[in-house]
Amino acid sequence: MNKRTLSTTPPAADRLELMQTFVRIVEAGNLSRAAAQMQTTQPTVSRRLQALERSLGLRLLQRSTRAMRLTEDGERCYEHAKSLIESWEALEADVRGEDEAPRGSLRVVVPHAFGQEQLVRPLTEFLQRQPGVNVEWLLRDDVHDLIGAGVDCALQVGEVRDPSVVAIKLMDVPRIVVAAPSLVKGARKPRQVADLARLPWLALSTYYRTEVALAHVHTGEVQRFAIQPRMSTDNLYALRHAAVLGLGVGIGSQWMLEDDLRAGRLVQLVPQWQAPHLPLHLIYPHARFYPARLRRFIEAMRQAMPGQA
Repeated sequence: MNKRTLSTTPPAADRLELMQTFVRIVEAGNLSRAAAQMQTTQPTVSRRLQALERSLGLRLLQRSTRAMRLTEDGERCYEHAKSLIESWEALEADVRGEDEAPRGSLRVVVPHAFGQEQLVRPLTEFLQRQPGVNVEWLLRDDVHDLIGAGVDCALQVGEVRDPSVVAIKLMDVPRIVVAAPSLVKGARKPRQVADLARLPWLALSTYYRTEVALAHVHTGEVQRFAIQPRMSTDNLYALRHAAVLGLGVGIGSQWMLEDDLRAGRLVQLVPQWQAPHLPLHLIYPHARFYPARLRRFIEAMRQAMPGQA
């Protein structure tokens, strides 16, 4: 091996960082997203990619102003790099032992409402118990491509249909029908499901738009009716506020409406009928190895959820 080869080959520790950067570029889809996820700059990510390509003597990515794709060598390198990184993390965990305090960063996606209210306390308690861990708490109602977004795990409301993730059911979320007392006073007060169809409605477009389905809490009987909403929104806070102001009837998560019900700002309509419960899942990508910080976070969320499955 000549002097020139020695001078252009990065140390082993640096090569691991270069491979981690390369894997993040591939999974993020471009250099700018990879830089944002790694909390560094795009020029730094670009320099690491070039250094890895120089050390291997291979072109790993074909880049243009509009697209980026792996070369054949890049595809092989990506698979080997992923395996190597996972093996190194497993080795570190094994050497340090299970008693080693978790450390590092977690990127977690959570729904807006849960992420601002219900889950902040268990998150805080988790971080207080794990001083070596920090969390990037991302409020998003839609969860897509965890790996590409550089996300370690997500809390998702609704059914999980993505076969590429592990899904742990944490709880079922009851949903109830509510309205402002002024909207349903006197003759407008509904006494059965059919009466609800004659009232003005608010739609939560994530879950219902032009039709409402309610199930009887004891018999399980389901009744459906069409609605023409005065307002449609994808935000539960906006729906709750519009309902309190008397704009229409809405369906929302019971936990979020309880304060308004106690204060008399809202009333529950036909309480023997409810919208189907929504499951809350914790999801994360399949992998051969999971770092201690993720395992501990999953444990904390399971313990914090009432009625966990």
